[in-house]
Amino acid sequence: MSPTTTDAESAGVLTLEAFADTILPGAKRSPDDRAIAGAADGPGAVEAGALDLLNTPATGVTAGLPYLAQALNAHAAGYAEEHGLVLDDDVPAFVALPFAHRTALVARLTAPGHPEKDGWVALALFSNMAYDSAAHLHTAEAIAAGHPGLLAMGYTAPDPDGLWRFPRFSYRRVLADPHPDTTPSGSPA
Repeated sequence: MSPTTTDAESAGVLTLEAFADTILPGAKRSPDDRAIAGAADGPGAVEAGALDLLNTPATGVTAGLPYLAQALNAHAAGYAEEHGLVLDDDVPAFVALPFAHRTALVARLTAPGHPEKDGWVALALFSNMAYDSAAHLHTAEAIAAGHPGLLAMGYTAPDPDGLWRFPRFSYRRVLADPHPDTTPSGSPA
């Protein structure tokens, strides 16, 4: 019996979550979570919204995600055979790989000279971006919602009007006077 579209989509989501978790690991969401390996404490790329970012059309990778998930699972099956690993077939092949093998496979796929490197590096970059910058969200809203990556990096909330101001200068002195035509919002006239 062939998998339904829903099954294929679900497998793709699990696979992409497992990839993002390999790039920036986090804690399992529940004891039976298979996509998140639980290789780190606290939130990782998945909780930070990696799949939301990957599914944002501006990334340019959205249309290719089902194919990347299929290719990743094919690579995982080949890797498992090469290393004599027996994978649980209740989940996609990449999800079934133990975390150390996931990382080894991703290292292979992103290595210089790998013919598919560009696609895998793009997925890795977007996984990091979801955590480091919450690129799929408005920054003030992400901070207000408690985005784990921004909080971990110490982003502070904006002033009540939604703007960030920095009353202390980074070099403890004003580096330049504002141009006389600068508007009150800080934009050049």
